[in-house]
Amino acid sequence: MTPSTVSTTPLSRRLLPFLRWSPRVDAATLKADALAGLIGAVVVLPQGVAFATLAGLPPEYGLYCAMVPTVVAALFGSSLHTVAGPTNPVSLMVFAVLSPLAMPMTPHYIELALTLALMSGIIMLAMGLLRFGSLVNFMSSSVVVGFTVSRASSATSSASSRRPRASPS
Repeated sequence: MTPSTVSTTPLSRRLLPFLRWSPRVDAATLKADALAGLIGAVVVLPQGVAFATLAGLPPEYGLYCAMVPTVVAALFGSSLHTVAGPTNPVSLMVFAVLSPLAMPMTPHYIELALTLALMSGIIMLAMGLLRFGSLVNFMSSSVVVGFTVSRASSATSSASSRRPRASPS
């Protein structure tokens, strides 16, 4: 390797990007970020409940989807400015993929939705670790989400079709 291709950033700062920008946080920026977070929560939390219902999930899953990705993106994202959380297209894709496999709002449907979310997250993590982020700059968000959900849903549906079903008694 040539010296220009070797990263001088310590591994901890590459894996945990918030270590790079945390020294820039002071009282003024923390106050502004807290206000922005509060305003964002007022908008996103009700949307999360609505998007969960669109996806065929109980409303509390919308709250989880509004909060968890935001925290993960804030800590592990490479940008100080980020938007994360549930969206209308993702909710509709989840419903379209899972509703033929299970009745919405049932435990089996929720299990499939959680599996789909986990598999989508693993695919996104793999893409990030393989440095595919620069390729994503040339694609729209809908294409990336569609690819991720379709890949995870095809694996989920093939695994679900092989799963033994309990016979009704």
